Amino acid sequence: MSTNARRRWAAAGMLLLGALLAGFGGCELINPDLPQDEAVARSDLLRDMAPHVPENVLQVLATDNAQFALALLAAVRGDEEGRERDENLFFSPHSISTALAMAYAGARGTTQLQMKDALRWSLGQDLLHSAFNALDLVLESRAQPESPYEGNAFQLHIVNAVWGQVGYPFQSPFLDVLAVHYGAGIRLLDFISEPEIARGKINDWVWRQTQERINDLLPQGAVNTDTRLVLTNAVYFNAPWLRPFDETLTEPESFTTRSGTETTVPMMHQTALFGYAEWDGGRAVELLYNGATLSMVILLPDPGKFDAFEPSLVQEIYAGIVSRMETRQVHLSLPRFAYSTHLSLVPPLVALGMNAAFSPGEADFSGIDGSRSLFISDVIHEAFVSVNEAGTEAAAATAVLFERTSVPGPPVTVTVNRPFLFVIQDLPTGEILFVGRVVDPSPLIAVPD
Repeated sequence: MSTNARRRWAAAGMLLLGALLAGFGGCELINPDLPQDEAVARSDLLRDMAPHVPENVLQVLATDNAQFALALLAAVRGDEEGRERDENLFFSPHSISTALAMAYAGARGTTQLQMKDALRWSLGQDLLHSAFNALDLVLESRAQPESPYEGNAFQLHIVNAVWGQVGYPFQSPFLDVLAVHYGAGIRLLDFISEPEIARGKINDWVWRQTQERINDLLPQGAVNTDTRLVLTNAVYFNAPWLRPFDETLTEPESFTTRSGTETTVPMMHQTALFGYAEWDGGRAVELLYNGATLSMVILLPDPGKFDAFEPSLVQEIYAGIVSRMETRQVHLSLPRFAYSTHLSLVPPLVALGMNAAFSPGEADFSGIDGSRSLFISDVIHEAFVSVNEAGTEAAAATAVLFERTSVPGPPVTVTVNRPFLFVIQDLPTGEILFVGRVVDPSPLIAVPD
């Protein structure tokens, strides 16, 4: 691969795939403004704002995350039971990876190994968190309140928040990782006494951080009296095109769905210089956002080839398509659209091999609380996207919910085959009503039927 191609793939791995699947994430750009009465368990350490992470390590993380993004796409697609064949799908792989990376900081043993494999990470624990921190700081630098380009600058807001049970014994090393690499402390709530109030606070935070685009991320029942920890990541992205579409050229036109039926959609039109590539079975177009540091890549399989192409799309194929991009004059017709997706990611993550984390008694998150009493009860993700003549608005949020379980030990065998005593008592008062001793249980008197 040429130097330009390698450089282009490095940028693509970090930026373009995020635009394609709404994946930008990580650092705390929005001031959460905690309520005065909300306590926080926080490390004394400050966030590392200048992590020493080589560029090649960032490229490794970007490639790993790209592999996970496309593997998750395949796993979610494979979990289509109960969903319509033509249902749209949209998610933020970086938001998901970031939230699970915070959980990974407390994983140990088999749980840690399965998470590493499922999430396609090749970096060790310490370097992984440093790399996520560095990547988030790079992404933070992309947002420009004042742009040198004509038009409005784009917005990119990413924030993490962690919510834990008041009085729960969170381990200091876990708090250190959250503080140093994710800029987060643990906001203390009372899940035991007020689970619905806690759920409302988390949902309200997500709603505010996503500019009111993600509402009720956690459905009723997701938080209960066994909840001990919730890890959240929220993303908001709003960017104008470098070359906006002319609204007067938008017209209703035909669109053939996956199942072959035709529908009418508002189709935008523009003839301009775009990134363009072809592969055996389709074409790709790259649209730059204002500032020319982020873009959207559209992958368009040839007619009748979508069902074959989608499951074949892995990181190597995507990288090959992106590396062949060249600037061409393109007459682009693109539908205007807006929709949202709500997912429980447990089934697809299990399909990727992340089993132990969801199994009470098998999960090992002892790095969080010093015991093996926590397991992940759900990973909930919601994403919103709107693409129109002016640009793209996208928002996403991920929540990783932990519950505590009391795992019974091995059964104890008790064989009452020798003399014993017994007591009959009133439970509320403890009053003993009868006391007995049995030294020979052979029937001594006849019992009436």
